[in-house]
Amino acid sequence: QVQLVESGGGLVQPGGSLRLSCAASGITFSMYFMHWYRQVPGKERELVAAISSAGSSTNYADSVKGRFTISRDNAKNTMYLQMNSLKPEDTAVYYCNARRTTLPIGNYWGQGTQVTVSS
Repeated sequence: QVQLVESGGGLVQPGGSLRLSCAASGITFSMYFMHWYRQVPGKERELVAAISSAGSSTNYADSVKGRFTISRDNAKNTMYLQMNSLKPEDTAVYYCNARRTTLPIGNYWGQGTQVTVSS
């Protein structure tokens, strides 16, 4: 059974930092591209950051470039999102996603963790 479990969300003041984690089980983690998405009520889920299976390549939404850093530890089956200089508009539920488009194909989601940026 595949499980992706996010943690690290919470309430933080503008300008503050949070580190999200996504712990994976039930998949060969090192074979999967990993992503962080976020969603606010009434809006579509937005891709925040992506990292290749080996961690050698990353991509970011323009809105978070220079503030967020995605990383992974394949030995620990865990992905991270370091979020600095947080803004109120970063408030959302953050989701972890594991995706593989070649065999064995897979697309898995975590349950989400709430991040609230407010004074």
